[in-house]
Amino acid sequence: MERRKFLTAATVGAAASTIAAPAIAQTMPEIKWRLASSFPKSLDTIYGAAEVMARRVAEATDGKFQIRVFAGGEIVPGLQVLDAVQNGTVECGHTVSYYYVGKDPTFGFDASMPFGTNARQQNAWLYHGGGLPLMREFFKTYNIVNFPCGNTGTQMGGWFRKEIKTVEDLKGLKFRIGGYAGKVLTKLGVVPQQLAGGDVYPALEKGTIDAAEWVGPYDDEKLGFNKVAPYYYYPGWWEGGPNVSILVNIAEWEKLPKAYKAILEAACAEANIDMNAKYDVLNPPALKRLIASGTQLKPFSKDIMVACYKAAQETYAEESAKNAAFKKVYEHWSAFITEQLSWFRVAENGFDSFMLHGIPKK
Repeated sequence: MERRKFLTAATVGAAASTIAAPAIAQTMPEIKWRLASSFPKSLDTIYGAAEVMARRVAEATDGKFQIRVFAGGEIVPGLQVLDAVQNGTVECGHTVSYYYVGKDPTFGFDASMPFGTNARQQNAWLYHGGGLPLMREFFKTYNIVNFPCGNTGTQMGGWFRKEIKTVEDLKGLKFRIGGYAGKVLTKLGVVPQQLAGGDVYPALEKGTIDAAEWVGPYDDEKLGFNKVAPYYYYPGWWEGGPNVSILVNIAEWEKLPKAYKAILEAACAEANIDMNAKYDVLNPPALKRLIASGTQLKPFSKDIMVACYKAAQETYAEESAKNAAFKKVYEHWSAFITEQLSWFRVAENGFDSFMLHGIPKK
């Protein structure tokens, strides 16, 4: 008799737990967001990071939280993503914050600044070095919360119609370049042009601009820059490790259940790692193909690099003197870089230098 009672109770309990599980799942709301990207679909790695994030969010919520990704221009132009998130046209966007340095140069620190961090250092500053709280304090004034969601690694210096041998050669050059670097290069006579990804090739082809930088070999090959400019320079000293961000409207963020917030943040972190890793795999063979097709690979001269470095330090001092928000972030960021370089020059640089230059030839 007791055994029958026990079995009956166990059966009822098991049935109840089977019924309860879906009921608990049903308490989580169905949420649908739109994401405006700054990038065209053809650039599958940088655009694709938003898709990686959105897919993971959907999988982790059993389809309850869906984020639909729209390419640059489908909802708003690629360089207006921040505005669209700020005013609530879309719930979120995927962009590079240095596109908005015209509003305030402080935006650049969220992405990349001239002679700044590499990809690892940028992640270190944002995730554990105090950078993300600083940037979120700044973004809050624009009704936005930001999340790292991609990094390209150090970028190339761009495509030029003519050789750039001296600092003098920069004067009058109409150069498509994103972010704060345009302000730096203006000091050396460059005429910077900020264009969205899909607009760069036509401008270079028509001669509206004399040179253009984008990301690196994989994307640049896709965009066809090698067909209209033969000289490919490196490094992109203005983008040692540019972070690509998900920007979320604060009101929409605060509506999310705690679990959805955690899932979204984790999905962004996964996409951040994924983008960097994917570029590191795809760039080497793309560079080989470009060189084989006639691209002339060239480093910026030391004189050019030094002149650009000095110009960058001048602009930082000038902006800090008139912009309190910029100064607050710059001083923290600059001190962090000094500390990082003191470490990287030891084991990291020692190892990299040997692997690049010290391995005995067979």
